[in-house]
Amino acid sequence: MRSSHPSPRRLALLGATGSIGRQVCDLVEQHPDRFTLHTLVAGSDAAALNAVARRHPEAHALLANAAGSDASHAGRAIDEAVQDPEVDLVVVAAAGSAALAPTLAALDAGKDIALATKEVLVMAGELVRERMRRHGSQIFPIDSEHSAIWQCLWGENHRAVRRLIVTGSGGPFLRRPLETLETVTIAEALAHPRWKMGPKITVDSATMMNKGLEVIEAHFLFDVPYRAIDVIVHPQSVVHSMVEFVDGSIKAQLGVPDMHLPIAIALSFPERLAGVTPAPDLVALGQLTFEALDAVRYPAVALAREAGERGGTAPAVLNAANEEAVGLFLKGQRRFDDIVPSVRAAIEASRPAEELTLEAVIAADQRARAHVRASAEGTNRVRSKLPA
Repeated sequence: MRSSHPSPRRLALLGATGSIGRQVCDLVEQHPDRFTLHTLVAGSDAAALNAVARRHPEAHALLANAAGSDASHAGRAIDEAVQDPEVDLVVVAAAGSAALAPTLAALDAGKDIALATKEVLVMAGELVRERMRRHGSQIFPIDSEHSAIWQCLWGENHRAVRRLIVTGSGGPFLRRPLETLETVTIAEALAHPRWKMGPKITVDSATMMNKGLEVIEAHFLFDVPYRAIDVIVHPQSVVHSMVEFVDGSIKAQLGVPDMHLPIAIALSFPERLAGVTPAPDLVALGQLTFEALDAVRYPAVALAREAGERGGTAPAVLNAANEEAVGLFLKGQRRFDDIVPSVRAAIEASRPAEELTLEAVIAADQRARAHVRASAEGTNRVRSKLPA
């Protein structure tokens, strides 16, 4: 990507009505000389998309899941939008697995990607990297943890990296007694102590499955083996991640817990925008603490690492099963402590694909979802028969 544009960088934004999408729009409005929206894509909320489109009349607006529409036609329209020659950067912030196909389409057109949707690399990291190599595209991470690692690696020799250290707040249940997790309510799971995010990623933070997914994503983003990626708990969410080098040095990136900053870094790279967020007040903070990950409290991290090391479609199964299990929890159809066991059962029931293709990934995704739904129905029937 060029270091500067004589005209605003033209963005295709997938997930325009979500939390990240709205913050992208904030930055576009604050820096009209740097960015403009070429295309807005949302899922099924037509009213929310129209509200964004009214603020950005220069952008084309597309609804992926409009009621009564042809899904294949909508998919083709989105693929054409992200491949448009006028688009300089595709921002992928659509929820979950729906982001995969348009990301691959954008890479096929040689587009650079600002990536907020970790499921893209979790589901199909090998396919994504192959397309990046073939077409010369780059991925600029928006996740705060991966943005931190990326910034720590600027100007460094890849061979000098000993390990990546991904930090996590521990979510709302860091100190909650383990025996009470079966009674966690939806409201409690959504009460994140540091970040304001969508419901799915907030529940992932409560289980720390988000850290497991981030381990897989970091493996593909930075070409680092799984054994050299660690997760530690950092409740203040100020140190967003770190890189340890072979000489014993550790570089860390610090920032206030505000997604505008990693978004701005991805959109403006290789430059930085002035005044995106205030810097952390280190004196006011007083201290920053770190602690080892409790594998009993957060089994999702080890499960994700196992799926990543297994490779093939196993990470896609992990992702799909987790999406489905979290969705059932948010509907009140599963308990909080059912989420990770449901994902593990889906992985154990899955079979490896003979060849890793997009079709194989999608098929594994669908089978995993069906497995979680069927398991939930069976569990709920059993529980309904138990005496109160």
